[in-house]
Amino acid sequence: MIEEIGIRDLGVIAEATLPLGPGFTAITGETGAGKTMVVTALGLLLGGRADSGVIRQGNESTSVDGRWIVPADGIVAERVREAGGDVDPFGDDAELTLGRSVLASGRSRAQVGGRSAPVGVLTELGEQLVVVHGQSDQVRLRSQAAQRDALDRFAGEDLAALLSEYRAAFNRYLANTAERDTLIEERDRRAAEADDLRLSIAEIDAVAPQPGEDDELAVRAERLTNVEDLRMAASFAREALSAEESDAPDVVTLLDAARRQLERVAPHDAELGTLGEQIASTSYAISEIALELSSYLAGLDTDGARELEIIQERRSELGVLLRKYGPGIDEVLATHETGNARLLELDGDSDRIEDLTRIVDEDSALVDDLAGRISETRRAAAARLGEAVSDELTALAMPDAIVVIEVTDQPELSQHGRDSVVFLLQPHPGAEPRPISKGASGGELSRVMLAIEVVIAGRDPVPTFVFDEVDAGVGGSAAIEIGRRLARLAESAQVIVVTHLAQVAAFATNHLAVVKSSDGTVTASSVRQLAGPERVAEMARLLSGLADSDSGLAHAEELLSLARADRSSEVIV
Repeated sequence: MIEEIGIRDLGVIAEATLPLGPGFTAITGETGAGKTMVVTALGLLLGGRADSGVIRQGNESTSVDGRWIVPADGIVAERVREAGGDVDPFGDDAELTLGRSVLASGRSRAQVGGRSAPVGVLTELGEQLVVVHGQSDQVRLRSQAAQRDALDRFAGEDLAALLSEYRAAFNRYLANTAERDTLIEERDRRAAEADDLRLSIAEIDAVAPQPGEDDELAVRAERLTNVEDLRMAASFAREALSAEESDAPDVVTLLDAARRQLERVAPHDAELGTLGEQIASTSYAISEIALELSSYLAGLDTDGARELEIIQERRSELGVLLRKYGPGIDEVLATHETGNARLLELDGDSDRIEDLTRIVDEDSALVDDLAGRISETRRAAAARLGEAVSDELTALAMPDAIVVIEVTDQPELSQHGRDSVVFLLQPHPGAEPRPISKGASGGELSRVMLAIEVVIAGRDPVPTFVFDEVDAGVGGSAAIEIGRRLARLAESAQVIVVTHLAQVAAFATNHLAVVKSSDGTVTASSVRQLAGPERVAEMARLLSGLADSDSGLAHAEELLSLARADRSSEVIV
């Protein structure tokens, strides 16, 4: 329920606060005073399109704030918390604030529960909080999709559960059918892909590359290509360190001579003794190096040419793989691994097609059965809804009108089943029932729409209904009955009506007037809550165009008395 709306610099409204609250609120005002700006403001709060053209002339922005009372643990409060906002305790319920501002640049900002949020969050919340009906909504009621949705709302939870089960099965059926058909259509291409993979895997298997093998072979080839230079360098180094085949002095011999000289005089100076020990350690280390060089020389292949030939042949085999699947052995091995996995998938096509065909057949039967049950439920609900709406139209000054709701099978299934739903209106006996999209006038369509909402409200309650000029094209007794029906709807929901008819406004429990004033250059509007003589005067203005007409005032008093009597007796004729 909307508790209050604040508006600043929107259209002709400079600043206004609308106290709303429960029950039936009527909003009236002179032509051009800005009544529809109230609906525009609400649309912004509910995530509607931001248009900088609604900003009051001479200002850079407009802003709208709203205060709602919502269940503390309901889905609205939960979504607000998910968006980072919060709700404040309000008795057993919670208070939610929403805000929207629009800049002259066209950009807009949204606030949900005291925190900035995407405008889309306002749209999500709006779907749970308010149903808005205006002239554009009457156009939507002319569409079969809107008529089907109205019937489904009336049918209630039983149909909603069936539709949920049906859509899950239908979507699964579509997905599996598409996959099966794709496998069948691409069978030849996938078979060719499998053959190519088998050739690639066989080629890699034939060579059997090992991780890091290309790098290892490169090192070995480099070594064998330069084996003589390596042998000469290693031999020279070994002879220089420790000569085995020459009488020439080597490093080890010289170090031993130096060590012995220092050891001889070490008793006379300990420092020389320490240096002698260091020379001994160095001599030992160089001896070890000389031994390693000897081992290196012994390990050089005497038949290096033959080994090099074998290595080059192996590198050539690997090179073929690297050019196709490289650049490295790791990539070749990855191709082998992924190719095997893909081949397993492709080779399973026949089994997959068989499995999918079985699943599709099962889901087809399930979808067909659920669609049939949905149709039966809709037809039963259509009969009840048509009868109930016809009864409401009798009270709305259309006593001979009958609404017939046709539910017919269509050849193709959709997300909504197989049904086409059409609302037909028979305005009087003997007339041919015609789709309301073709045979109903604006006034008749307004009454049909209101009758539908009154009937559905008991089955599918919505917290707030907003009607913008829903009484267009009607007057007299029909307008009184519209007021009565709106009052009845307000017994189960909050109802806000922008109206130009005193007959409708009389039944409101809260009357707001958008008041226009002018200083000669700028027109500004504000909103006033009316009671007592002020309300009577506004009603008289609506009736006769004059706020102080004696006949208008008398008629206004009469209408208000009629509405009070209806409320006190709680009887809706």
